[in-house]
Amino acid sequence: MIDLRLLREDPDRVRASQRARGEDVALVDALLSADERRRSSGVRFDELRAEQKALGKLIPKATGDEKAELLRKAEQLKADVKAADADRDAAAAETQELLLKLSNIVHPDVPVGGEDDFVTLETHGTIRDFAAEGFEPKDHLELGQILGAIDVERGAKVSGSRFYFLTGVGALLELALVNAAIAQATAAGFTPMLTPALVRPQSMAGTGFLGQAAQDVYHLDKDDLYLVGTSEVPLAAYHMDEIIDADRLPLRYAGFSPCFRREAGSHGKDTRGIFRVHQFDKVEMFSFVAPEDSQEEHRRLLEWEKQWLTSLELPFRVIDVASGDLGSSAARKYDCEAWIPTQGKYRELTSTSDCTEFQSRRLQIRVRDGKTVRPLATLNGTLCAVPRTIVAILENHQQPDGSVRVPEVLRPYLGGRELLEPVAK
Repeated sequence: MIDLRLLREDPDRVRASQRARGEDVALVDALLSADERRRSSGVRFDELRAEQKALGKLIPKATGDEKAELLRKAEQLKADVKAADADRDAAAAETQELLLKLSNIVHPDVPVGGEDDFVTLETHGTIRDFAAEGFEPKDHLELGQILGAIDVERGAKVSGSRFYFLTGVGALLELALVNAAIAQATAAGFTPMLTPALVRPQSMAGTGFLGQAAQDVYHLDKDDLYLVGTSEVPLAAYHMDEIIDADRLPLRYAGFSPCFRREAGSHGKDTRGIFRVHQFDKVEMFSFVAPEDSQEEHRRLLEWEKQWLTSLELPFRVIDVASGDLGSSAARKYDCEAWIPTQGKYRELTSTSDCTEFQSRRLQIRVRDGKTVRPLATLNGTLCAVPRTIVAILENHQQPDGSVRVPEVLRPYLGGRELLEPVAK
């Protein structure tokens, strides 16, 4: 959540952010009004309590009619204090409820607009000309079947649509990707983490996934636990309710976890293959830094993502995501999109977001710098979302006979093999 002082001092900035996101601007004024009631009711409560205490000192000294009158006033003050306390609590609860609905403040350099209004910042690699090579590229599902690597039919039989099995070299390719990604992250100074896939409501709400994204989340009603859609959630909540000494920053974690998403609203989109699925594995980078260092850390996370995709020898571009497509927690987000030959377009493979102090305020994570204790900044960056990365590797590195060339960075994790070869039928 945002700082209430910022809201009071510069409400127009918050209104502009809401407008850029395409979200409810009236929420800003409702929150300002609730905050004013919260503060005024708090002042009223304090005044009445002070009067009550002063009166309590007079009563023992009074006698006769004077004491009777003071006792009558004391009874009235008791009722007034109780009512003021209830008003204060109600105003505080309303303020908190509205504050939790308000998205993070959009960075001023973010392009304004919806999903298609991003700005391309850079492109990397060379898109293959399959026509010049003399063959028509196969899509990842056909390649996966030729290689004995992907089985969506049995995935659907066992679990339903958008589920799959990775088999044979498909399973080995996932393990190679995960190991290579963790190796890169560890070399960059990240602490490897295996995180819980189930979290409590406060962890999910604290990271901002029970607002706009709630429809995409799986909830276990009996246990009141949520299946995470990204290890960002447990990584962010790892230091929940803690104060971290400034000399420990930055803290960087690389989490590996299964991820679960309903893919609500994606009916009819990417129904073929494993590009958009309900369950997948992912390596996620997460950083805790001082707020003044968040923009520089954001650029670092992007550079690590670019390093990863370059090592996989994939053509990709970097986009500055538009304001209406950020998600509630992010102040700014960069996506790296790989070229998918059979789709003839770039598709998101990795994403990195600067969430500034938004998540740490909700999760009560602070940094101690000398005598000062303040919220810190959190950032996240996908290093490897496995199924989409497999899609990009199979399609971009395929050969005319259906085999797939293995990028050099993965070969040590695949027993040195240079090709994934078709299986005998």
